[in-house]
Order: sequence, then C-alpha cells, then structure tokens
Amino acid sequence: MGLLHTALELRKKGILGINRRNRDFILRYNKRHLYPLVDDKLETKRLAVEHGIPVPPLYGVISTEHDLRKLPDLLSHHSDFALKPAHGAGGDGIIVITGQRGGRLRKSNGLWMTVDDLDYHISNILSGVFSLAGQRDNAMLEYRVRFSPLFEKISFQGVPDVRIIVLLGYSVMAMVRLPTRQSEGRANLHQGAIGAGIDLATGRTLGGVWLNERVHEHPDTEESLEGLEIPGWEDFLLLAARCYEITGLGYLGVDIVVDRDLGPLLLELNARPGLNIQIANDAGLVGRCRRIENEPPRPPAERVAFSREAFGGTADDQGRH
Repeated sequence: MGLLHTALELRKKGILGINRRNRDFILRYNKRHLYPLVDDKLETKRLAVEHGIPVPPLYGVISTEHDLRKLPDLLSHHSDFALKPAHGAGGDGIIVITGQRGGRLRKSNGLWMTVDDLDYHISNILSGVFSLAGQRDNAMLEYRVRFSPLFEKISFQGVPDVRIIVLLGYSVMAMVRLPTRQSEGRANLHQGAIGAGIDLATGRTLGGVWLNERVHEHPDTEESLEGLEIPGWEDFLLLAARCYEITGLGYLGVDIVVDRDLGPLLLELNARPGLNIQIANDAGLVGRCRRIENEPPRPPAERVAFSREAFGGTADDQGRH
C-alpha cells in the first residue's frame, strides 16, 4: 500500500520528521563536541582502526597545495583508488579511479580525466568546495572498494552500501542504497540511487524507494528489489552497534560497504542521518526509537539480538505509537 501523505496518516504510521528527529534524538543524544568524530572521515577511520573495525585502507592524505607533490608517487603505487574530501557529505566531491593509461585516469563512469584535472579537483577539495561548512579540507586517497556480486542484479555500476540507524547502540532500521544510471553509479539517494529496506531479523531486502516513491524493481536492471538475503547479516548489526561505544553518539547512521575480497567495511558515520529509510521500509522510526529508550544498557551482541527480535518481519507494529 505504501506510505500515505496526510499528516494524520503519517502520525499513525509513526513517521519521524526532521524537526522531531533534531529535537528528540539528535539534540538529546548527540553531544556537539563529539561531532568531529564523524564529520571528519579521517578521524572516523582512525577511531575504527583503533577499535578493530575494518575500513577501506588509507593510501595517503593531501592537506595543502604543497602536498600535491605527493600525487605522482601515490599514482605510481596505486592504479585505482577513491578520492574523497574528509569533511564532505552526500557523496559530493568523491571521484573513483578504476585505472590509468598513458597518463590519463579512468573514472568509475568510464570517462577519462588528466592528472591536471585531478590536481584541480584536489585543490577544490582543499579550499572547502565540498566540505560541510565550507572550511578548508583534506583530500583522502583510499582503497577502491571492489564490487561484490551480492547486489549485482539490483545495482547499476558503482558500489551499494548498507545504512543502519542506531539509537543508544540498538539497531533501529536498515536499508541498502543501490546505484542507478540516474545516480551515475553513486549510492546516494539525493542523487537518484534506490534505498531498499532490510528486514532486521533476516537481512532480507524488502521493497524500495526511488526519488521518494515506492518501487519494487530496479529501474535499470528490472530485477526485483525484494527477497535478497545478505549473508552474515548479524556481523553488520554488530559492527553498527559497536559504533555507539567508539563515538559516544547516541543517534547515528552507520554506512557499511561489502567488498568482494575484504567483506564488510565501515564506510562512514553520520550524526544527522536522513529519513528516507522510513519510506524504504514502509515503516516509521518513532515507535521503534521510543521502545529502545525504555531498554537498559546491554553489551553489543545482546542489543543486536533484541533489535532482530523486536523489529524483524515485514509487518511493522512498532511504528504506530
């Protein structure tokens, strides 16, 4: 039936809006001084490595124009990589290089760029063009995640990732973000990717959302979005649960990518996760969050077990409070 759009129906469904999210969860559970731990991808990576959470390996950091001298050496040692602004958001400023030939670099969309083009893009990153508040930034070169065949039939180019919303260390809701032709292979919903809900109990995909509308098939592959079971789903939930302890942030979006060789990797954390995950799951966050607020502190494995039992299944009664 899908989500309905009147205020009364949304309230009955337990849909969490932006203002209520900010007031009841972000302001209450996310202390301002902890934001740099997730807003700075370099700091997030350092924290994860320190606590034994797997991340894409870091090849190098360019912090100043002077550091651009490092680039030829980095390019000679790594023919493919992902270039990211450390303070970027929503996928803006990210370039994925899949190979090099004759002094040119091939991007993930198949187009080519020169080293001078890459220099210019890095200079834009350093000047803060892609950063959250326009401040000067760092450019990160890291391991390029290899496409896992797991999502091959419901993804167009690019690499899908799994977003899990965590409250006080408990998993609340999850979805997988699937690149499309419109998103140019990027797994960002605001750029045209699909968000497909995930049953917390089984790790099995449900229907999805594309451009804020419910969908059941991928628009490019025409394959069903429903019924794909993610192997080792409990490991994803455990990884997400542990991010509460390492950051101290109570309301968190945890993004995990599946590499064909390295398995699940923490991609990034978000202290202000978006709300389209509710449309992807055809369920509201409010009731689930309220239920978690009444639960005692538990070790990560016990929190995972609780969430799988409490919020599993396609029918969601927890959102209607």
